[in-house]
Amino acid sequence: MAALATGFCLSSVLLVIWVGICSPVCVEVPSETEAVQGTHMKLLCISCMKREEVSASTVVEWFYKTEGGKDELIYEYRKVYHEFPSRFSGRLQWNGSKDMQDVSITVLNVTLNDSGIYTCNVTREFDFEIHRPLFTSSRLIHLTVVEEAGEDFTSVISEIMMYILLVFLTLWLLIEMVYCYRKVSKAEETVQENATDYLAIPSENKENCAVPVEE
Repeated sequence: MAALATGFCLSSVLLVIWVGICSPVCVEVPSETEAVQGTHMKLLCISCMKREEVSASTVVEWFYKTEGGKDELIYEYRKVYHEFPSRFSGRLQWNGSKDMQDVSITVLNVTLNDSGIYTCNVTREFDFEIHRPLFTSSRLIHLTVVEEAGEDFTSVISEIMMYILLVFLTLWLLIEMVYCYRKVSKAEETVQENATDYLAIPSENKENCAVPVEE
């Protein structure tokens, strides 16, 4: 069973690698919404190209605002990367891809004051022969910065289940060992009793115990 599971896992990994090489896939996934003070936080923004065969110029704008505040432009990509003066000065870093489908940025050394709403605006201008249509998308990230990382409830449940399973397996192993020990002991007692009974039989009776052979 272990060998089968290992083979299945290896096959799955090879399949993922093969798919990634043969047909690149873009998946729009949401960003994390909680950061720990003093760490680096990647604000994930993925905007998949709907028509990869068409060349397009991409403009990316990142905005920040506090709860109830106004949007403030903090970072922009327009053929070049540009960071605007703000509370994040010197702490913003481009963390996207060359094909401009992943247009994420990273906030370095986040502080409690970095909590708020981040907006990622992506504008693409497609180059057709007749006209140049624009495609615009936006992503909102409600970020909360905490002083210390809280333990995930799912991981706590997983640890509890692991300990319960470990205790169950230990008890089962002990029960099996006791059962096997009693079974072996009983078998040895039976053999010893049979041997004692045989030795207690008189010698003339032992000869009569032989099974007659038919001619």
